[in-house]
Amino acid sequence: MTWELASFLIIGAVILAGFVWYERSRPPSQVVALVAALAALAIAGRIAFAAFPNVKPTTDIVIFAGYALGGAPGFAVGALAGLVSNFWFGQGPWTPWQMAGWGMCGVLGAVLALGVRNAGRFTLAATCAFAGILYGALLNFSLMATYGGDLSLQHFLVLEARAIPFEVAHVLGNVVLALIAGPAMVRMLVRFRERFEWQRREGAPAPRPAGGGLPLRSGGVATLLLAAFLLGGLAPAPAQASPVTDAADWLRAQQRPSGGFAAAADRDTGAEMTSWAMLGLAAAGRNPLDVVSGGKTPVDFLRGHLDEVRDAGDVARTILALEATGVDPRSFGGENLVDRLLAERRDNGSYQGWPGTSAYAVLALRAAGAGASTAPTLTWLRKVQGKDGGWGNVPGEPGTAEITGAVLQVLTPGSEASELALDFLRKGKRPNGGFAPGKNLAANAQATAWASQGLLATGKDPASFGDGKSSFAYMRGLQSNKGFFFQQPNSEVSPVWVTADVLVALSGHHLPVSAPPRKPKPKVATPTAGSTDVGAVPPPAPVAPPPSAATDSFEEFFGGTSGSEGGGSSPKSSKPSTGVGSGGAVPPVTIPGGRGPEADLGFDPEASDLQYGGEQVSQGTGDEEDSGSSGAAGAILAGLLAGCLLFAAALASRRGWMRWRYGL
Repeated sequence: MTWELASFLIIGAVILAGFVWYERSRPPSQVVALVAALAALAIAGRIAFAAFPNVKPTTDIVIFAGYALGGAPGFAVGALAGLVSNFWFGQGPWTPWQMAGWGMCGVLGAVLALGVRNAGRFTLAATCAFAGILYGALLNFSLMATYGGDLSLQHFLVLEARAIPFEVAHVLGNVVLALIAGPAMVRMLVRFRERFEWQRREGAPAPRPAGGGLPLRSGGVATLLLAAFLLGGLAPAPAQASPVTDAADWLRAQQRPSGGFAAAADRDTGAEMTSWAMLGLAAAGRNPLDVVSGGKTPVDFLRGHLDEVRDAGDVARTILALEATGVDPRSFGGENLVDRLLAERRDNGSYQGWPGTSAYAVLALRAAGAGASTAPTLTWLRKVQGKDGGWGNVPGEPGTAEITGAVLQVLTPGSEASELALDFLRKGKRPNGGFAPGKNLAANAQATAWASQGLLATGKDPASFGDGKSSFAYMRGLQSNKGFFFQQPNSEVSPVWVTADVLVALSGHHLPVSAPPRKPKPKVATPTAGSTDVGAVPPPAPVAPPPSAATDSFEEFFGGTSGSEGGGSSPKSSKPSTGVGSGGAVPPVTIPGGRGPEADLGFDPEASDLQYGGEQVSQGTGDEEDSGSSGAAGAILAGLLAGCLLFAAALASRRGWMRWRYGL
């Protein structure tokens, strides 16, 4: 066997392995549709910029797909783009190399997502530049493999030297596109991914086609997708309601006319529960400033109830909620909440001496851009890590899944402390996929949500982490037909709180939650003399229309819409209790945004009257604010249109020159 043949067999194996990987991931219809749309966009971009040698947005689009969707879908986007676009540019022995090269660009994007959460504009640009260099090197090597010749470094360097102008054009094109549209496109893809749960309920049968035939096997997806590309009829599958959408709809409907939320229908509204609801809604892609009842938003309610924000946990939770809305906590209600939180730090670096509160204080400060001041707290958290690898409500107590999940969100993934904490959660996971608030207690929704957020922060997938069933499937199994989540099977306790917590994890988020873009404001007729303005907090937001299925459509996605309850007013006790339990304590962690459990965001467990019936209970901010996904999508489409026009102009010029020069 010659080395040329061997290289072709290897590249073929890579392509085959990539598609097998994609097929075995059993992508649902929403993923297939998005992969098809992105591949089509990559193909169109390559064709539109054909007049500019080696300047093609294909590489960037594939990397963004891998970063937002994962390695397998990213590979599929790149490989399909290379194959189908060559029906315009010509098929040949270079096609499998291009498919493999762009497919690996998708994998590179997924690797970047594992190492860098919330990658910024320059990080994306650097990655796209690096991918351009590697892609060029692979294609230059393909010339040696295709046409033979001396297999030597000297021969390869000669090919590289001849290709320098083209490589420079490719790299510069990648960098420019990434700087202009990278963060916006990644945010759009991530938001679309989070709109849908790509996990099938445990034990649920595969969906059957409309005609009642056999279920569609995943092995047929790529075949159908490729046929659709060749026929030119790509149509995204219709969007279906997801557990996240149902839960967000239900949660929004629980808002009171004051703008606030209560833990349950028979409870009074409070700042604590309103903050939790804000975090859950923001994680589901709904900016709380667009959630209005009686002319009031949750931010209005918080501004009028700052007297309920008393200790470090309250302040940290409020900062996280405001940051998830896009409101500056440094100037809110006449207070600088960031300075106030820093003033609460003890000499040993902790907040209230509780690991949970200390972890959420770090998250709040990072969200507010004050991460440089968190080093003493991180040192203290590492120092009080338990021998079992976890953190309890107070130092020295056995670790709990909630507090450990909270602290995991502030640790560096891969660090010694982080790995010990992951081992603790791995051992504590129950066979049904849930996590319990204590060793001898049953699993519940909130403990599982808090632990899942910690796993997401370290790059782990709660659906496949450890032994047992999927943690996502466990939480989805607790969802009622109304949309809210039970704490335990048929245990409806504080449904607003439980649903808000689960929403953060189930939508793929961990703290801090970035502010989703605002809904576009509808045109309002000029008010008449007798009209009154019932607008909310500045900037005014009109009353949001009732949610509908259109909220989850691919079209709208590109258009962009994108006092502690019960016991919050009670006096604090000097020491947190061991759990949310018989004494009415609040669960000890607040993953979704600063809850007030014991060691959570510093809400005193003994001061709260929230109880769990029957049993005790012990996913970067963005680089810039979204100005609306529609603007980014418009910029991308405008760029493609400009490329088409330039291509047409260049082609016309070339034909005119050939006619003048050669009479052709």
